[in-house]
Amino acid sequence: MRLDALLAATDLFTATLVDPRWGTTEISTVIHDSRVASPGALFCCVPGAHVDGHDLAAAAVGAGAVAVLAERPLSLGVPEVIVPSVRDAMGPVAAAFWGHPSRDLTVIGITGTSGKTTTAHLLAAVFEAHGWGTTVLGTLSGTRTTPEAPELQAFLAGERDRRRRAITMEVSSHALAMGRVRATRFAVAVFTNLSQDHLDFHHDLDDYFETKARLFTRDYCDVAVVNIDDERGRELVRRNLVPTDGYSILDVDALVVTADRCSFRWRQADVELPLGGRFNVSNAIAAAATAAQLGVPVEAIVAGLGQAQPVAGRFESIDEGQPFSVLVDYSHKPGALTGALDAAREAARGGRVLLVFGAGGDRDATKRPLMGALAARMADRVVITTDNPRNEDPDAIIRDIQAGITDSSNVRVQADRAAAIFEALSEAVPGDVVLIAGKGHETVQVVGDQEYPFDDRVVARQVLRELREAHRW
Repeated sequence: MRLDALLAATDLFTATLVDPRWGTTEISTVIHDSRVASPGALFCCVPGAHVDGHDLAAAAVGAGAVAVLAERPLSLGVPEVIVPSVRDAMGPVAAAFWGHPSRDLTVIGITGTSGKTTTAHLLAAVFEAHGWGTTVLGTLSGTRTTPEAPELQAFLAGERDRRRRAITMEVSSHALAMGRVRATRFAVAVFTNLSQDHLDFHHDLDDYFETKARLFTRDYCDVAVVNIDDERGRELVRRNLVPTDGYSILDVDALVVTADRCSFRWRQADVELPLGGRFNVSNAIAAAATAAQLGVPVEAIVAGLGQAQPVAGRFESIDEGQPFSVLVDYSHKPGALTGALDAAREAARGGRVLLVFGAGGDRDATKRPLMGALAARMADRVVITTDNPRNEDPDAIIRDIQAGITDSSNVRVQADRAAAIFEALSEAVPGDVVLIAGKGHETVQVVGDQEYPFDDRVVARQVLRELREAHRW
């Protein structure tokens, strides 16, 4: 694609091509990572928190990049497109290069603190039951919940060219703040809930919400589906920036919830959901309401929800024949942990709830004492342990968690995560529910800049087998 045609297709009226004669330059791809530069690439010089892409432009040009998108002249001997903000321009440029692929797909953007992954997978199951080839993009499909704009647009173009019909994707607050989804058109934007998280990135909870609220404007979406059981969801409905449909747990009746299944009636239809936990009922009706907005019939919605597969590390049941329930969940923030513990209590039906959890390093530290307080209050037994300490002292993280606990009579500390899981499972008796929270689907433990193999699900199965062989049940 010629550079001048590319710029014309982006509607970037503030872009300046330093020398108009450079407009005939042929662009073969759009990138922001100098390490993947190749002949014909347009390199976007993104100013980052630790590295400024302008400083890497020479290396990208050396590797074959034939033009740069920058915020200042670089005099590298290749065409330069100067814009006020590379981050703001990169999405529209990438979307234009790939032919605005989101316009040819049914793209659903799901945001919120918790439930994004499960809702995306449930909605994909519904679409597939309706005959729409669907791809899920999110936490389980890449290193970022939402890819950077060049990767996102290339991905969408690939799915369009594969003749996929729909994309259900998670949209993080980071993605909205950093312009990763600019120029992506969403057929429906979905809001699940909002609770404290990412305050290491956002100024406060209001800033976190306002960032997510950007998705629910005509710049991004045509229609919204919003959880009105959540206070911030109700605020989005009041703003009514786009046509909005609210959903609520009150939309269902005849609700029966267990650790690994739920059943309920929705719009006069019986739903059998092969996922446990009341919060997954909310995720299911989010998916159902979204599909209904797009004209999917109730029969296909019910069939899709019934055929949905459990999502890795999301209230995932671990069964080795033990007489108690073991659940692995990704809940690593106060709202999600509250939901998981509520669901575990409901599934216990009078039995005890035993919790293993920690908190990640290099993340919002203010949520740690909050999680400690609710863990001690909501679980019968708590084992505080290590969860991806990264560059922080694991013991210091544990002390932060303990700072929120006023009564520690049901709490103990075991910094070794495998040993903590062993302690909780060894203590469990028939009828108990053991919740192992924080890491979910993750398969490594991050310590410093090293990653060590560690999967809560694998460890739990190993321990359960050992206990069974020791004739503990």
